[in-house]
Amino acid sequence: MSQKRDYYEVLCIEKTANGDEIRRSYRKLALKYHPDRNQGDAEAEVKFKEATEAFSILSDDEKKAQYDRFGHGGMGAGFDFDNAGMGDVFTHFQDMFSDFFGGFGGQGGQGGGRRGPARGQDIRVRGAIELKDALEGTKKEVHVRGAAPCESCAGTGGKDGAQPTTCPSCQGQGQVTTQRGFMMFSSACPQCQGSGQIIDNPCDECRGERYVEKRRKVLVSFPAGIDNGQRLRVPGQGMPGQPGAPAGDLYVDVEVADDERFERDGSDLGTRAPISFAQAALGGSVEVMLPNEDPVEVEFKAGTQPGSVHTIRGKGFPRLDRRARGDLHVLLEVEVPQKLSRKAKKLIKELQDELSA
Repeated sequence: MSQKRDYYEVLCIEKTANGDEIRRSYRKLALKYHPDRNQGDAEAEVKFKEATEAFSILSDDEKKAQYDRFGHGGMGAGFDFDNAGMGDVFTHFQDMFSDFFGGFGGQGGQGGGRRGPARGQDIRVRGAIELKDALEGTKKEVHVRGAAPCESCAGTGGKDGAQPTTCPSCQGQGQVTTQRGFMMFSSACPQCQGSGQIIDNPCDECRGERYVEKRRKVLVSFPAGIDNGQRLRVPGQGMPGQPGAPAGDLYVDVEVADDERFERDGSDLGTRAPISFAQAALGGSVEVMLPNEDPVEVEFKAGTQPGSVHTIRGKGFPRLDRRARGDLHVLLEVEVPQKLSRKAKKLIKELQDELSA
């Protein structure tokens, strides 16, 4: 018979290791040599049992003190995997493995409730709006193609609206438990596919699925200041979940249409405004229309040069956090007339002479 290795050596720890260090070391080894990850590997199974035995002794203060004093001889027969009660082993290691394997018994028993019905899947669509909509905010319908409750069975899945019954295999739990060696695992019930219910007489239209594919409209609120490429979330407007579970969410990828009159940079808005040579020389003002057709008066001084940029504070896009608003930047373009009357040419010549004097 092979001699047992020292428990501290098995767990790769010092004799001075505290409870947390013992637990961490065992977790590492148990994860590495777990039977589910090493199926058919007899050596891994031996190491897993060896580490489990060492942990069962060193994690118990009384047993650890006895082992430190007398060694293996003071532990009697040690840890008997064949004769140990499965309930005791299950309870002892359930919390230990919950971080790795979702808990023994698949969320059942001590360590957590039964896994609930699956939440519906999310849906992602595109939502196109105009620049003026992004400036003011708007509500717009987007088209979604997906599952909708079957009208024939009112969403029950049963013919003529008959209600589903409790699954006899899992007793409505949605999961069944199997035992592998001294370990216990859970999986979705194969008879009800994890729903906990079965439909004896399925609806002819939806075939018991409770939903049919339809095209529907969802009203989406686009907040003022929304920008191209941003994403909106509409809770509960995705695919329906299993009975008793919430629906998924609808995600709308925002597309703001280009406007040839404007350029956007974050919350700032830029545009161009033509002025005449006389206006540039004498000074004045020009009216600029925002994307939503609101007028903004832009004043400029005498001697304004071509390409001058005038900034009007707070006339850009609102920030989504509502703390501030961007600015409007107006590029003034001085227009030079391409055709002049005889009188206009004479006046400009006189002006040129006057300015050169």
